Amino acid sequence: MTRREAPPAKAGASRSTAASGARPRSAGSAARTTPRPAARTSARLAAPTPRPAARAGARASVGETARGAGAPPRAGAVSRAPGAIDRRPPAPPRGAPKPASPERRQRWLMVVAALVVMVFVGRLVQVQVFQAPSLAAKARATRMVTISEPAHRGDITDRNGVVLATSVDRYTISADPWAIQGYRAYGRQDADGNPVADGALGVAQLLAPVLGANKAELAARLNGDGRYVVLGRDVEPDKQREIRALGLQAYIRTELVSKRVYPAGSVAGTLVGFVDDEQKGQGGLERAYDDVLAGTAGQVSYERSLDGVRIPGGEQASTPAVAGGDVVLTIDSDIQWKAEDAINDMVRKSGAAFGIVLVQDIHTGEMLAIADSGAVDPNDRSTASVAKGSRAVQETFEPGSTGKVVTMAAALETGVWTPESQFTVPYRFTTPNGQTFSDSHDHPVLNLTLAGVLAQSSNSGTVQIAEKIPPQVQYDFMHKFGFGEMTGLGLPAESRGILHPADQWDGRTRYAVAFGQGVSVNAMQATGVFSTVGNLGVSVPPTLVEGTRSPDGDLVAAEQKPGTRVISEATATTLLHMMEEVTGEDGTAQQAQIPGYRVAGKTGTAQIFLPSGGYTYMASFIGVAPADDPRYTVSVFLKSPHSSIYGGVVAAPVFRDVMSFVLQKEAVPPSAPAPEPLPLTW
Repeated sequence: MTRREAPPAKAGASRSTAASGARPRSAGSAARTTPRPAARTSARLAAPTPRPAARAGARASVGETARGAGAPPRAGAVSRAPGAIDRRPPAPPRGAPKPASPERRQRWLMVVAALVVMVFVGRLVQVQVFQAPSLAAKARATRMVTISEPAHRGDITDRNGVVLATSVDRYTISADPWAIQGYRAYGRQDADGNPVADGALGVAQLLAPVLGANKAELAARLNGDGRYVVLGRDVEPDKQREIRALGLQAYIRTELVSKRVYPAGSVAGTLVGFVDDEQKGQGGLERAYDDVLAGTAGQVSYERSLDGVRIPGGEQASTPAVAGGDVVLTIDSDIQWKAEDAINDMVRKSGAAFGIVLVQDIHTGEMLAIADSGAVDPNDRSTASVAKGSRAVQETFEPGSTGKVVTMAAALETGVWTPESQFTVPYRFTTPNGQTFSDSHDHPVLNLTLAGVLAQSSNSGTVQIAEKIPPQVQYDFMHKFGFGEMTGLGLPAESRGILHPADQWDGRTRYAVAFGQGVSVNAMQATGVFSTVGNLGVSVPPTLVEGTRSPDGDLVAAEQKPGTRVISEATATTLLHMMEEVTGEDGTAQQAQIPGYRVAGKTGTAQIFLPSGGYTYMASFIGVAPADDPRYTVSVFLKSPHSSIYGGVVAAPVFRDVMSFVLQKEAVPPSAPAPEPLPLTW
């Protein structure tokens, strides 16, 4: 059947058809500018898709409103034939939101991405450029570790180089239990060929034989939760090398420390003193010369990994430690030992509370021994006596009859008496001002010379001698002999004693000081009186330190103060002759005699009043030898002896033993024959 060409539809009719919802049967090819394939056109004609009437009517109304009925199509508009399919998306209703645009999203994403990149770039510049030095320093600080390198403390030696105190290298062994939990043996074997376990048990298996510890107990300590536990102290260097050879540096640390040791033990122990755990002097010479002995500690800094192993080639710096200087004493360790042995023996025999022995070179003032009774070993600080220091400068007491030497020196120097001056000496004597004094023991009236009063140690006779010595003169001589003044030895806790001014003396003190009461001294002050007389009237300050030696080995001699003349040489010579009679057959110190040598000295028995009431005694003897050419002074003091309170009985024998040893050790020639003895009676 032949299809006839339909006449062109009118514009109004076309819209009317569209509005009625009927799809035109005419082909849409006349209204399209681009021809469609015939197959698709036929298919659409065969099965037209109905369009809703409302939407078709709506579109027609819009078109009519915009252009008006019968208006020609707009320029460039595509004219659609009736029944043609409209492929354009439907226009959104008025007022509805526009659909999102993909291009807009992409632009925003690019902006956001650019901002993020800029933030990261800025942070990178900040870190890499501006903060790089500080961050690198912080990182380096976390890797760096600083270890203090102890300075070698200087030695204390005697005059002959014998070491009394020195320092040795020791190690503190510590562990990191937290790190040890991760230890892996990797098939390692111990010294006995047994497989090494992992963790704390394996470390204990390797370490216990070196430390001499129980393996199970050591493993238990290594299983703790902390980061630091001390396994051993004062470990010797050979043991430390064995520990280092185990290759456990990441878990076990060995820290170098300095330990103070005293090779001479108790010899001069009280004098030398001790140091604390920080190697600071706490007693004796260790404390007095701590600034010389201490030195300056060094430091070692290096980079280490997280497991504590030093990084090879890492940054490191070190400040070397500066060793302390040595202190060279005037003490002779052999004489010191003899003095300590002799006084300890007499303390045991006499039951005394304590004893002191001093040995001094008369011409130089050097102390050859300062001995306290009681074995005090600075290596063992379990007893408090280590920290007490020397009683030779700390304990004070009335000198007693040894103080009569000062009165005799004043009497001879002022010329008010001579050695042959005569005195009638009763057991008890009353002074013109009504003060009564008595001798140590009852006796009939004696006719004694000045030399006899000293040899018999009579208080009654000494009081008579003091009547012609004005109090101020008596005070001046006591002061010039060193009473009430510091000795200059430099030992800690020294007491200067008590010497009140003469205008403070009452009627009794004015006489009591003449025989050693009413005044207090320490042992060194009392010894100095006899050294001054032995040095022919010149007082030389006592010295204990010969000098200090730098780490380079140079000896710097200690400053030596000049001596001062106290009495004339003639007075000193006469007084020495009088003091020889004390050790003679009629004197109080016959047990101080030394065969082959002339000895001059004086005994003393002084009362010591106790705070709780009552009193005890200090028995003493101080002497010089040889009396014809004095070289050394030896003084002996015993507090509260039970066997006898007299210095001639308990102190003189100690003097004899120590002085004999000194004279023989120093090869002092025997004395020349003694002159005619001075008359002791009349």
